[in-house]
Amino acid sequence: MIIGVDASRAIVSERTGTEAYSLFLTRSLIQLATSRGHRIRLYYNDRPAEDMFPIADGIEHVELSFPRLWTHLKLASEVHRNPPDVFFTPAHVIPYSYRRPSVATVHDLGFLHYPDAHTRRQLVYLRWSTGHNSRRARKVIADSAATKEDLSKYYKIPAEKVAVVFPGIDPQLRPVSDADKRAVVVEKYGITPPYVLHIGTVQPRKNLARLIDSFIGSGVDHQLVLAGKLGWLAEPIVEKVQEMKPANRERILLTGYIADKDKGALISAADALVFPSLYEGFGFPLVEANACGTPVLASNSSSLPEIAGDAALLVDPLDQTAIGDGIFQILDDDTLRHRLVEAGIINARRFSWDTAAVKILDVLENAASYQMGT
Repeated sequence: MIIGVDASRAIVSERTGTEAYSLFLTRSLIQLATSRGHRIRLYYNDRPAEDMFPIADGIEHVELSFPRLWTHLKLASEVHRNPPDVFFTPAHVIPYSYRRPSVATVHDLGFLHYPDAHTRRQLVYLRWSTGHNSRRARKVIADSAATKEDLSKYYKIPAEKVAVVFPGIDPQLRPVSDADKRAVVVEKYGITPPYVLHIGTVQPRKNLARLIDSFIGSGVDHQLVLAGKLGWLAEPIVEKVQEMKPANRERILLTGYIADKDKGALISAADALVFPSLYEGFGFPLVEANACGTPVLASNSSSLPEIAGDAALLVDPLDQTAIGDGIFQILDDDTLRHRLVEAGIINARRFSWDTAAVKILDVLENAASYQMGT
C-alpha cells in the first residue's frame, strides 16, 4: 500500500517536541514500511535538507511550495488528485476536505486544561484542529494514556479508535562524560556552572514564572538555565527576569534555542533537570534527561507520572514551596540522586522510535484495510 505522510513539520529547522516526533518517527516508519513492501509518499511545504530522508526505491518525495493555507489548499489538492491508501499526519492537521482513510497523532489537550496559557488565536486553532483530527481520522494515535483519556472526556472519541503509542527520543542522546565537550557547550550558551536546567519552549504552560520564584526561594547555590526558544505569551516571563534584583537576575539565564547536537552535553552537565510543567501530553525533556543520566524533578500531573515511573522526583506544579523544596532535595540528597539516575537510564529504554513505528504501522495498515477491502 501507499502511505502518505505530511512531513511538513519534520523539516522545520528549529525543532521542538512535535517536530522532532515527526522527523524521527517518519525515519523509522520509512525503514519499517518499505521492508514490508509498502511505499512511503512524503509531502513537504518546502525543500528538506538533502540528508533528512533517504532517496531510494519505495520512497516518493512530493514538494508542494505554497505561500498560505498549504494544508487545506495545496496539500489537499495533491491528495485528492493522487490519493494514498492511507494518509498520516504525525504533527499537524488532516486537510479539511479530505475524506479518505487517515490517521492523526494528537499530542496533548493542555489547551483545555490551561486555556489562559495560550493566545486566543492559538486556542481557537487548537480546539478546531484537535476536534477535526480526532473525528475525521479513521484511527488516532495518542502519546500517552492521559491524552487518550482527555480525548474520551472532552471530544467523546471512542476508546477503540485511539491507540496509545509512546514516542521515542533522539537515539544519539546518551551521557556525555567528556569534560571538554561539556565545557564547550556550557561556554557556548553563556552558562555559569553549577546549574539546573529546564528545556522547553518559553511559554506559560511550562510554569516558568512559578519555577523561577521556587528556585530563588530554594536556597540552592546554582544557576537556573531556561533553554528554549520564545513561544507565545513569553513576554511576561522575560520581563519577570529582567525586572528582578541584580543578584537574582544573574542566576537566571534564558539561552534561546538549543541545537540538537548540543543537547546531550547540556543535559549531562546539569546537576538536575527541572520540569514542573502545568500540563504535558508526553514530556520529551524528562526522558531525554533520563537517557543522559541527569536526575529529574517533574510535575505529578497530566502524563508525567505515567512517563516518569520511578525515574523522577514528582511535585505539585501549583505548589511553589513544593517545587523549591524538591529542587533543594534533588541537589542535596546524594542517595536520591543516585536512585533517580539509575532508574532514569532504565526508564529511557522504554521509549524507542523503532518500537513506535511498529505499532503505528499496524494502525496504518488497519486503517487502510477498510478502503482496500481486506
